[in-house]
Amino acid sequence: MKDYLHQNIGSVIQKLFGIENQTIFFEKPKVVEHGDISTNIAMQLSKSLKKNPRQIATELIASLRFDSTIIEKVEIAGPGFINFHFTKNYFQNELRSILATNISFGKNENGNNKTAQVEFVSANPTGPLTVGHGRNAVFGDTVARVLEWSGYNITREYYFNNAGRQMRLLGDSVRLRYLQLLGEQISFPEDYYQGEYIIDIAKNLQKEFGNTLRNENAEGKFKQQAEAEIFEDIKKTCKRLGIVFDVFFNENSLYETGKVKELIDEFKRIGIAYESEGALWLKKEILGSEKDKVIVKSTGEPTYRLPDIAYHRNKIHRGFDVMIDILGSDHIATYPDVLASLRALGENPEKIKVLIHQFVTILQDGEVVKMSTRKANFITLDELIDEVSADVVRYFFLMRSIGSHLNFDLKLAKQQSDENPVYYLQYAHARIASIIRFASEQGAESIERREKSQEQIANLSLLEESAEIDLMKLLRTFPEVVENVATNFEPHLLCEYLHNVASSFHRFYHDHRVVTDDRELTSARLALCSGTKIVLGNGLSILGITAPERM
Repeated sequence: MKDYLHQNIGSVIQKLFGIENQTIFFEKPKVVEHGDISTNIAMQLSKSLKKNPRQIATELIASLRFDSTIIEKVEIAGPGFINFHFTKNYFQNELRSILATNISFGKNENGNNKTAQVEFVSANPTGPLTVGHGRNAVFGDTVARVLEWSGYNITREYYFNNAGRQMRLLGDSVRLRYLQLLGEQISFPEDYYQGEYIIDIAKNLQKEFGNTLRNENAEGKFKQQAEAEIFEDIKKTCKRLGIVFDVFFNENSLYETGKVKELIDEFKRIGIAYESEGALWLKKEILGSEKDKVIVKSTGEPTYRLPDIAYHRNKIHRGFDVMIDILGSDHIATYPDVLASLRALGENPEKIKVLIHQFVTILQDGEVVKMSTRKANFITLDELIDEVSADVVRYFFLMRSIGSHLNFDLKLAKQQSDENPVYYLQYAHARIASIIRFASEQGAESIERREKSQEQIANLSLLEESAEIDLMKLLRTFPEVVENVATNFEPHLLCEYLHNVASSFHRFYHDHRVVTDDRELTSARLALCSGTKIVLGNGLSILGITAPERM
C-alpha cells in the first residue's frame, strides 16, 4: 500500500511542483478517526515551495486519483497532515492475500540473498550456560530468523576461547576435585570453579582412567575433558532452545595461524601502535579516545581488544555482506576500539552491527536470585528451561527491548493463564484450531479443508462488523512489522504486535459467533480465523516458539 500511495503522490508532486523522486514518509495515525495511514509530505515541501502546508495538501488532494475500491476518502488534518481511509473491500482483499500466501505471509526479499553472519552466545567453555547467556542466545537466534525471513543467507557463529587463565583455572579445578575423589586432602581455592559440574567431570575421568592421572598436568587431560564435556552440554542446551550453530570459531586459531602476530606487525608498521613499559599500546588518535589503550600487557598476555580485532578482520575477509555481533553490556567499552582499529587498518567496519543487551535478573517470589559462575550459585539455562519450558524462556527473553534490564519473573513464567503472555498467544492459536475442528464436525468447510480458489471459499464482503474490520486491519500489517524488526533488530516489537493480534481476535470471538446457521457468514468468519492463525503461527515461528493446535 505504501508503494501504491508513494507512486501516486510522487507523480502528482512532479506534475504540480516539478520535484522528482521525492521521498515520502507514512505512519499510522495514533487516533483511529484520523484514518489508516498518514503522510506529512505537505509539511516537508512547505519550506522549499514557500507555501502553507495546508495549501499544499489541498492542491495535492485535488490532483490525486485513487482506485475507489481501495481508498474510501482522503482528508487534511492539523497543520497539513494528509490522512487516508481505506475501504472495507481493501481489508477483505488483504485477508484473501494472507490466506493465499499462508506460511510465507510476512516474508520479503529485502536481503536479496545477501550473506549475513550473526555471532552470538560466544561463551568460553568454563561452565554451563546461565540465564545471562540465555538472553544473548535467544536474541541472536531470533535476529538470524527474522533476517532469514527477509531473504538473507544466514551463518550462525559461536566464537570462543579455550586458552588463557580462565581455562587454566578450569583444568586445575577439575584436577583438584579428581585428587579429592582419590582420597587426598586438598584445599580447594575460593577463586576456583565451585560447581557440581566440576565434580561430575572429575568423576568421569576417574571412571575412565582410575588413579592413573594423579600426576597429570592441569592443562592436559583435565582441561581437555572439561572443555569437551562443557561444550557438549552447551550445544545440547542451545538445541533445546532450537538453536544450532553453523560455525564454531576458536580464538586460539588466530594465534596458531599467525593472524595475531600479523596484526601486531601491521600496527607497528603503519605507526598506530608503540611499545612502552614492556606493553604494546594503540594510539588514542586512531581510537578516537582520551587515552592510549593496551593491547598486549607487559606479561605478554593480550587484552581482549587484540584477538577481537583479528577475529573481526577475519570476518570481513570471509566476505559477509553483513556481520552482527550480539554482546553483553560489559563489552560497551571495548567494541568501539575494535571498530576504530579496523578502520585504521583500511577495513570497512560499516558492515559490522554491534547489538548490546543488558543483564538479566531472575526473580523468585519477588526476591532477586544472585548469580556467580565461579561460585556456582547461579541458575543454569537448562534449569530455567526445565522450570518453565523452552517456549516461555524464549518469549520472556524477547519481550523487552535489549536496551533495558530484564526481570525474569519465575512466578509469572510458570502461570498458565492470560497473565502469562506466552500462554495468551499460544492459547489464541490453539483456540482458533479448536474452532476450525468444531466447524468441520458441524459440517462447515474451512479454508484449510478446501482446494478451491479464495473467491470460491468464502464471501469475505460479509466481514463488515467493527471487530472483524479491526482484526483484518491488524493482520495486514504483519509484513511491515517483520520488516521493521529485521531493519531495527527489535524482536520485542513482534512480541507486542502478536499480543495485539491475540487481543483483537479474542474481542472478535467474544462479540461474534463463528459457526452459525448462516453458512456463508460462517465460511467468511472461518476465513478470518484462519488468517489470524496464519499470522500468529508465522510470528511465533520467527520468535522460535511453538504454535500448538491443542492446549
